[in-house]
Amino acid sequence: MKNALWGYWIVLLGIFVVVIMLLVQNLTTSNTQDYYLIKEITEAALVDAVDYSYYRTFGEIKINKEKFYESFVRRFAENASSTTTYTVSFYGVYEAPPKASVEIKSKSNTFNVMGDSETFDMTERIDAIIEGNAI
Repeated sequence: MKNALWGYWIVLLGIFVVVIMLLVQNLTTSNTQDYYLIKEITEAALVDAVDYSYYRTFGEIKINKEKFYESFVRRFAENASSTTTYTVSFYGVYEAPPKASVEIKSKSNTFNVMGDSETFDMTERIDAIIEGNAI
């Protein structure tokens, strides 16, 4: 009986450790995932927004702001987590030379641990520039 009781405690401890690991993993990987998500989406949206007729005529790279906004928001909505609230802000989007600064604030759920409520808010900001003949 004594050995069986220890077995129950070990199983209970294992379940407790797995739950803690899942909570910590959810918090720590969201920051890294958000950064790479924003980076890849910003690069793809900039390439989508390139005005090829202007490039053929004048030989300079120029983007269309509205097309960049549309492409970024569409791509971000397709790939973002549905359990997190995001605020997307655009700063310094220039058509020529093509530059975009994007800031995303994520507000995750509130976690209650022993009566203390904790929220984890992340802010990611990225600046992207297309240079030279990158097309």
